[in-house]
Amino acid sequence: MKALGLDIGDRRVGVAVSDACGILARPHSVYHRAGDEDGAELAAMARTLEVAHLVVGLPLNMDGSEGEQARKARELGEQVARLAGLPVSFVDERLTTQEAERVLREAGLPAGRRGDVQDAVAAVLILQTWLDRWQVPSSRGDPMLS
Repeated sequence: MKALGLDIGDRRVGVAVSDACGILARPHSVYHRAGDEDGAELAAMARTLEVAHLVVGLPLNMDGSEGEQARKARELGEQVARLAGLPVSFVDERLTTQEAERVLREAGLPAGRRGDVQDAVAAVLILQTWLDRWQVPSSRGDPMLS
């Protein structure tokens, strides 16, 4: 099953897509937010990519509670899912941005060139977390929140 992963921020949305088998996530793009049309634009992207599931990173607080950023991500994720007619899962994305930065630093990408790439890599990490859980159930805690 092909899935679309989103790392939703206030200015940008990192986008990742899986292969058709739903095994491997890869970066797709970074969407620069424009306001009221964000949901429709991201839903159109999901339809164009012919995905069957939407996965959205939920930036929880360190204590696991949902704050303002999580509320915003959930709201946009639900809007995109509704407009695209897709099921949606939310994945705990705590520390994903820092992990994406570490990956890019280790890859040798200079700090000044990481901006948009970091958002797309964060989306890959979010989507891969969900794909790994979806493909191989485990007795450990579930990263999917809904």
